[in-house]
Amino acid sequence: MGLEKGLSVIEAFGQVRGPATLTRLAEITGHSKASVRRSLLTLCRLGYAVQDGRDFQLAARSLRLGHAFVASDPLSRVAQPILEMTAERTRESASVAVLDAQDVVFVARATHRTSLSWGLGIGARLPAYCSATGRVLLSEQPREYVEFILNRMSRPALTPHTRTGLAEILDQIDQVHARGWAVCDEELEIGLRSIAVPIRTGRGELVGALSLSVATSRMDLPQIVEQLLPEMELARRSFASVL
Repeated sequence: MGLEKGLSVIEAFGQVRGPATLTRLAEITGHSKASVRRSLLTLCRLGYAVQDGRDFQLAARSLRLGHAFVASDPLSRVAQPILEMTAERTRESASVAVLDAQDVVFVARATHRTSLSWGLGIGARLPAYCSATGRVLLSEQPREYVEFILNRMSRPALTPHTRTGLAEILDQIDQVHARGWAVCDEELEIGLRSIAVPIRTGRGELVGALSLSVATSRMDLPQIVEQLLPEMELARRSFASVL
């Protein structure tokens, strides 16, 4: 129980995106102030957090937790060189993401010098319901689970183009399941399009999703499918050969 509460406090800092008071962290985690305080004092004592007056924030030592995942995860270990080659060939940003409940989490990323980074990095999260990677990963899940996840999450319209209705999102996921790839057309951010495909092991097991992000000024959707999908198929085969 103590470990569970300590991890929930660490995750809460990700929502605050900066220093946080004891009261704020208790509100986010749903734990009592006394239990959150005990977790914070332990984190400070171990060097994973620091205190400045009433504010707490994570310390650089906490990066060890993320590094431990990247160093031990087979997909993260093999992804970077494949992403670098894909980004170089397409001149666009390439990413690998995995499903974490109702979000997708980026575990590897490469950008080309002529592309835009869009502020995403390893560890960044996007909502699964309106992202290309999320729809790819949800398309491989049982229908009952997908409906459960979509029903329990809030689905705000991040842009005027975001699909938020349950029926239309399920229809998009069904299309992804049928054709094997997904697109996101300015649903996350105006000026940004993306395309995603599943990543599988050599045995056919789904382990993640590969995506390319493109500025709308560079390509329309037909161009993205025509020009980028073949490059992503090459990358998929590379993943399958080493996983």
